Amino acid sequence: MDPASDRLRPVLAGLVTALVGFTSSFAVVLAGLRAVGATPDQAASGLLALCVTQAVGILWLTTRHRTPLTLAWSTPGAALLVSTGAVAGGWPAAVGAFCVVGGLVLLTALWPRLGDLVAAIPAPIAQAMLAGVLLTLCLAPVRAVVATPLLVAPVILTWLVLLRVAPRWAAPAALAVTLAIVGYEAVHGGTLAWSDAVPRLDLTAPTLSWQAVVGLAVPLYVVTMASQNVPGVAVMASFGYRVPWREAMTVTGLATLAGATAGGHTINLAAISAALAAGPEAHPDPRRRWLAAHTAGWAYLVLAVGSAGLAALVAAAPAGLVEAAAGLALVGTLGAAVAGAVAEPRGREAAVVTFLVAASGVVVAGIAAAFWAILAGLAVHAVLSVRRRAPGPTSETETETETETAAKTETETPVDTPPHEVEAR
Repeated sequence: MDPASDRLRPVLAGLVTALVGFTSSFAVVLAGLRAVGATPDQAASGLLALCVTQAVGILWLTTRHRTPLTLAWSTPGAALLVSTGAVAGGWPAAVGAFCVVGGLVLLTALWPRLGDLVAAIPAPIAQAMLAGVLLTLCLAPVRAVVATPLLVAPVILTWLVLLRVAPRWAAPAALAVTLAIVGYEAVHGGTLAWSDAVPRLDLTAPTLSWQAVVGLAVPLYVVTMASQNVPGVAVMASFGYRVPWREAMTVTGLATLAGATAGGHTINLAAISAALAAGPEAHPDPRRRWLAAHTAGWAYLVLAVGSAGLAALVAAAPAGLVEAAAGLALVGTLGAAVAGAVAEPRGREAAVVTFLVAASGVVVAGIAAAFWAILAGLAVHAVLSVRRRAPGPTSETETETETETAAKTETETPVDTPPHEVEAR
């Protein structure tokens, strides 16, 4: 390999990692922050804070460990904000919930058994809750194409074509077309000013309400751990890298706390985008791939500068247009969550109940549907587990099957092995 190409390859991989991670989901972040009460300026501030805090975290971890550790904001968490909507106490209470999430992540670093509690939630229930949360946004393209077909049809067509020829760029390309349409409309309508593109932090004093803590902070923590941090460890392990679990949780917890008052909801280990920096495409030599993640960290700082302008474009968009692009970006995630929820026949009823409650959007006692979905799923799971265990084996064949299953369980690593135990091994 040419020496110049050898040096450039991880840099290019890092730029791709940051661009794909940012462009495929920043609209979801802005939609989520607006849904829980942020003004356009506060949402722009939140996006800026997320870019900066995750960049600093990436630079710290990659410099210390020389491994391609990448961080990200919680895209499923942002979708959860959309489905949750306004919380009791308004935007300050939502900011308080973000602070609580940061504290819980830090507590996970200090007391790993808290992570074990999340891992103890049956995977189908966690996936079903995520699927129910994502459904709201994934329905947006359907509704938008009916309401404004001339605006939305080019976005969907772009997404579909790129999904066939270059899947990685399907969501970013759809969002680029969306922003081009919005920019054209804004320029001709005179609704944007140059001052809107100046990045600035809008700090909010957090307040605590029990409804926001129970209905937003707890589900946000669970979604972030189950769909980002735990899979992030697995992705890195698949490429031969060990995640320093306690330090990673400490860094992401501190990053979440640092960005919370500016509007950032959650920072966590990257899962899907982690493969872009940790895989062989970044560099044939695994010891050189950390440069890809390191470059991604610097790239996020550059993207932070342009975050205010992008947020202003999103705020100027016709109703439903950006949400449609965001929904398209989450179709793959929704499909994976649904598949994970119903893959095993045993426990499928609990997963379906969880999905229905999460997708319903009900608010009971000021607490949003995601929390009730977890409780409902766990309740159904507990009842059905007791019912199925009570009779015992009904035939010699069933007894043999259970014996074989037990033998396999003793020799295989459990699927839900807590990340800190995986690290210890």
